[in-house]
Order: sequence, then structure tokens, then C-alpha cells
Amino acid sequence: MPARLVPALFSSMAEGYNGQRFLQDIMAGVIVGIVALPLAIAFGIASGVNPEQGIITAIVGGIIISLLSGSQVQIGGPTGAFIVVVFAIISEHGYSGLALATLMAGVILVLMGMARLGAVIKFIPYPMTVGFTAGIAVIIATGQLKDFLGLAISTPAADFPHKILDYSRHLDSFNPQALVVGLVAITLLIGWPRLTRKVPGSMVAILVTTALVHLVDLKVATIGSQFGAVPAVFPTPRLPVIDWRQVPVLIPHALTIALLGAIESLLSAVVADGMTGTRHRSNMELVAQGVANLAAPLFGGIPVTGAIARTATNIKNGAQTPVAGVVHGVVLLFILLFFGRWATLIPMATLAAVLLVVAYHMSEWRHFVRLLRSPRADILVMLCTFGLTVFVDLTVAIEAGVVLSALLFMHRMSQATEVRNITRELHEDFEREDELAIATREVPAGVEVFEIHGPFFFGAANQFKDTLSIVKSRPRVLILRMRHVPFLDATAMRAMEDMVDRIRREGTALILSGVSPALRTALLQGELRAKLVEVAILPDIDASLVEARRILAAGNG
Repeated sequence: MPARLVPALFSSMAEGYNGQRFLQDIMAGVIVGIVALPLAIAFGIASGVNPEQGIITAIVGGIIISLLSGSQVQIGGPTGAFIVVVFAIISEHGYSGLALATLMAGVILVLMGMARLGAVIKFIPYPMTVGFTAGIAVIIATGQLKDFLGLAISTPAADFPHKILDYSRHLDSFNPQALVVGLVAITLLIGWPRLTRKVPGSMVAILVTTALVHLVDLKVATIGSQFGAVPAVFPTPRLPVIDWRQVPVLIPHALTIALLGAIESLLSAVVADGMTGTRHRSNMELVAQGVANLAAPLFGGIPVTGAIARTATNIKNGAQTPVAGVVHGVVLLFILLFFGRWATLIPMATLAAVLLVVAYHMSEWRHFVRLLRSPRADILVMLCTFGLTVFVDLTVAIEAGVVLSALLFMHRMSQATEVRNITRELHEDFEREDELAIATREVPAGVEVFEIHGPFFFGAANQFKDTLSIVKSRPRVLILRMRHVPFLDATAMRAMEDMVDRIRREGTALILSGVSPALRTALLQGELRAKLVEVAILPDIDASLVEARRILAAGNG
């Protein structure tokens, strides 16, 4: 039952957990832990925090998400999607602001899951997702050029245009040795999986380039030279310093973190379902993501969500249950405690190469190009979201993307709703296959029949008024067919009130035909109820025509 708030771990244990499944989970968890290490470090540094904070996020988030996840094989941790948001928040509000925004996002995610909003996230338009994902990829890739080229820039600008200007001004500080290290790393990252996937290419790239730098004594920046020693300890939990005055300012950032986390985690769970043939519990997944984001700041971590690439790696290496994700977190903890000090030797150019490859895969440029052949409205949503992400801010991009997508959807829905005078179409045979078609009935003189086809909401209200206004001579009876109207909103009710007032002044009788029980209940609410007292609401066109003839006969008599 996908809607239940029950962690997938409980279901896995209830189905029966044996030694063979445990062994497969351990093997998958160890491999994913090794794959996650360089990514956690790289994501942490790119986000503007220390490398150990990226590892701690992967440990805390990975374990909690696996324990509570609604997916059998979800792997949680820091991801590339958050780099832009986290870096911007830290630049403006410091880590304390980030911690508060992450806690707020955690609360939002838990509430979304408890409110059963897991399915709603699936309605985020695909062009919008492609737009901001491609924009994030561009910003991530741009942010790595400093270390990949070895440019001597202490603190490059946070925004894209000024960052490019900073790079152009400091091109004379280009370090060829850093570029060589970066190119070697990219070559290994791309080429190694073609040889074998049993050993992660990112780990091979880090080991080879780190050895190369220190054996040949290349003059390139390393984690140690930029950040100092990496503490080989796991921090004790403590509540971050919270400035409550920041809450109103951080609400948009918290909403962005929550929405991004929800989208990415549920997308990862859907991908996992496709690979394993299982079904995730979307609402439980949101609760798990929320709890993980409530816990991460207590240990000095950054926002966490489900990671698609690591989840896929987990599946490909035989993971059976969420235990594999817990093992992945324990492996990272072991590495931090016993090998963390060696992380200082890793070249920054190598981490830049890792993120450049991540950005390339994240960009999904083929989908971006393919969408350029879509309807113009979809192209507009994608390009607006992409441009705002790159040149303005991801928070603004998501807000604008949601609003623009909603407006375009409403426009399309209003076009799908038809209001027409079908009395004038009696001689056309397009409706004759319909046994209730007006073309198969005799409409007496003095009667006009209109039909609304589709949702009757504010987007179609003006069309309704315009269509009614085409009747030049006042009819004795107006029949309004509503058999194909699934619902109507407040604006449509207001339009109905105006119509009732108008035809009452003109002395025209109104009949509502084909009104469903649910629609009848909606109509007989509020002020509209009093105005419909003298209006006949009948089940079909035949009953409506009989009533119309009765009204005509009464008027003649």
C-alpha cells in the first residue's frame, strides 16, 4: 500500500530477511560508500563548507533516509542540485542561516508527507525540471573552472556573470599542472568504467592523481592547502545558533530546499522502482527526507536528499533492502574516523574534474535539445527556468517556473473548455453519433440551447459571457447544457449569477440541463442558491425540451 506511512525497512524485515540478503546488502553498501566518498567531499567543498561536512551529511542523511525511506534501495546524501542553493545561502547568511533554512525545510518536508502530498510533486512540469536542472549543471561546471585551471582567485564571485568576469581577469594565473591533473582525472572518470565497474572510477581517479601529484611534486592546490586538516572525529549533535529574526528572510530558501529535496528524492525512488520492479511510498519518502534534514544541521551538515546515481549504483551491486543504505553510511563513518586525515592530500583539480563529470550527466543536454522542438509554451517554461537559474537565482527560477507553468496550464484548460450555441448547429451532423445530441431533437422556436463542454473555471468564464452575448434577439427560453462540466469554481459561479440576473431582467426562462449530482450540490451553494430558486435543473435534454415547451405554452396561453 504505497500511501501508508510505513518505512520500507519494516516491510523488508516482515517479508523475511536472511543471511544471503544481508551479504548482498553489505557488498552493495560497501561499494556505494566508496563511490559516495569523493562525491560527498566534492559537494561539500563546492557548497561552501568544509570537506568533512559533506562526509558527515552523507553519513547522517544516508543512515536516516535508509531507516525511514519509503523506497527499498534509496541512498541519501548531499547532491549536486543543492550546491547552488547552499552556496548562495552561506554567502549571504553564513552557516547559521543555512542550518536554520535546512531545519525549516525538514519541517516542511515532514508536513508534506503527513499531509499526503507525495503524489502532488509528480505534477511538476517536465520542462521546468529540465530547465532548472540544466541551469544548476551550468553553474556547477562554471564553479569548478577555478580549481580545474588552477586560477589564483581567493574568493570568486557568487553569481554567474561576475564569476565569468573574475575568471577572465585572472587567466594569467592559469596553472598548467592543475589542468594536467584535471584532464587525467576526467580521462579516468570516463574511461575506467569501460574497463570495469567493480571499482568506482571516481576512487581510481582520486588515488591515481593524488599519487601523481605527490610523487612528481606537482605544484597544485589540495584539500589540505585550502582547508587544513580534516578532523578524523564524528561531531556530537548540538542545536545550531538560531537567529529567529532570519526566519522570514529564509522562508523562500527553505521552500526551495524542500521542493528540490522532494523532487529529487521522489524522482530517485521512481527510477529505483523501474530498476527493481517495486513501488515506493512517496509520502513516507517525504517524511524520511524531512527527518534527515532536521538531523543533518545538528551535526554540522548540509541539506540532504535521495541521490539518483548512488541509488542506481546500489541497485546494480545487488542491494536488496534499506540495510544496504545503512551499511553505506557506516562505511563512510569508518573512512572518516580512520582514513579522514589522508583526504587532505586530494588535489582540488581532481575534485573539480569529478564535479565537471557530475554536471555533464546532470545537464541532460540531449533532453534539453529535444525539448526545443516541443510546443512554444513548454520551450518558454524551460528557457525561463534555465535563464533565471543561471543568471538570477534558483529560488526565483523555481517560483517563476511554477507560476508560469500554472498560467500556461490554465490557458490550455480554458482553450479546452468550449461554450457554444448549439441551436445554430442543428443542421451540422458532427454530433449525430451522440444519442443525446441536440441535432437529433426538435428545438421549438423561441428556445436557444447553449452547451458548456469541459471544466467551467475562471479561465473559461469570459468565454462563457462572450458566447452568451452573441444572441441578438431575446429568447423565450434558454437551455444551458452542462452534461460535460466536471466542476466549476467561484469565478464561474459569479458568471452564472450575472447570467441569471441578466436573463431575469430580460424575461427569459432558464433551464439547466444534464447537471450531475456533484455539480448540482456545488450550484446550490452561497448566493447562487437563492437565484436558482425559479430555475429548472433537469437531468437531460429531453426533459429540458419538454419543460421548455410547457413554458412556451403557458406564455401563449
